[in-house]
Amino acid sequence: MTEQDDIENKLVAARTWLIIDKPFLGALVLRLPLVKADPKWCHSTATDAKSFFYNAEYIKSLSFEQTKFILAHEALHCALSHFARREHRNKRRWDIACDFAINPLLAGDSLSPPQGALILDAYRGMTAEEIYPYIQENADDEPLDQHLYDQDDSQHGSGDKGGGGGGQGDQQDQDDGGSHGEADNEAGGAPQPPPLSATERESLAKQWQQRMASAAQQALQAGKLGGSMARLVDHLLQPQLPWRMLLARYMIQNARNDYSFAHPSRREGTAILPGLRSQHIDLVVALDTSGSISDAEMQEFLSEVNAIKGQAGARITLHACDENLAADGPWTFEPWQEIGLPKKLQGGGGTKFTPVFEWAGLQDRQPNLLVYFTDAKGEFPAREPSYPVIWLVKGKEKVPWGQRIQLN
Repeated sequence: MTEQDDIENKLVAARTWLIIDKPFLGALVLRLPLVKADPKWCHSTATDAKSFFYNAEYIKSLSFEQTKFILAHEALHCALSHFARREHRNKRRWDIACDFAINPLLAGDSLSPPQGALILDAYRGMTAEEIYPYIQENADDEPLDQHLYDQDDSQHGSGDKGGGGGGQGDQQDQDDGGSHGEADNEAGGAPQPPPLSATERESLAKQWQQRMASAAQQALQAGKLGGSMARLVDHLLQPQLPWRMLLARYMIQNARNDYSFAHPSRREGTAILPGLRSQHIDLVVALDTSGSISDAEMQEFLSEVNAIKGQAGARITLHACDENLAADGPWTFEPWQEIGLPKKLQGGGGTKFTPVFEWAGLQDRQPNLLVYFTDAKGEFPAREPSYPVIWLVKGKEKVPWGQRIQLN
């Protein structure tokens, strides 16, 4: 048996272990044919969202446990459609953010990361989009692998480490019934594939979402879908809506327009005819003025509320709060009135969210919805109120209850 045979067997055995012990990850890994890459361009492992490319010497240097990790790592890049989500972002920073998003998930699922894997507790549970703003331009961090599905920011770039080469796209199964090929046996290994075209990205994103749903179903049936992976899948398979659309949906759902069939007065006759009955919804909007939210960001948020509240028939009560409610607030705006920021907002102190909720608890009528615009760094009330709460969060902080919508 040759050394290359040993390396192939190591990869196949690690993949088989994942299929049996972690069927969600194993089913995803099975979708990536194993392809030996030319070490001139592949320094560790890589994926183009179609295949798993590997440097034979790198795989040889890994333990069996680390080999499981690196297989699952590449598969999650594909399943999470990182190849289709970069948009305007810098490629290198995006690649680093994607690794920071994936690695804690795998480590939390009892897989052993290779040396150099990017893991920070501060990023645990965050998406690549949420992590990206915290990655500095001159960061010394490097991704564990190479992400070949996207071109460099430089004109007509191809991958992370130069070296164009011919395509390997035809090797990938284009449907779920395709062949799962093994390693390339040529001495030099496979050349670097080109980046994906826009059409390929769109098609592969749909395929990988279907594969992820199928893998999750298999793992659930086997009773082997861990908590963190289950939450990830549940989040990703839900329709993803921009925060503006989510806010509009909440407000319009709470609108109180309905028909009434109440008896008319005697002077109007005896016929019972339907009449349209309207009732304003009471929306409380709270602005965190502790210093991390800019006036421009607040104004953008209020513009969105303005655009929605007329059709929803919403009366807006606006609060500004750092650790205390603004002394000259609150400000109330009827559905037909334009919302505007006061000329001067009290702020810059610490952050407590409790004053807004304490104020709401003292009113004769609780709000239909409370929306808090914040960085979520502050003191929360110990108990969740009975009315719905949306936290529009700028940054990476979590909230203990309510609907959290990311603004980054």
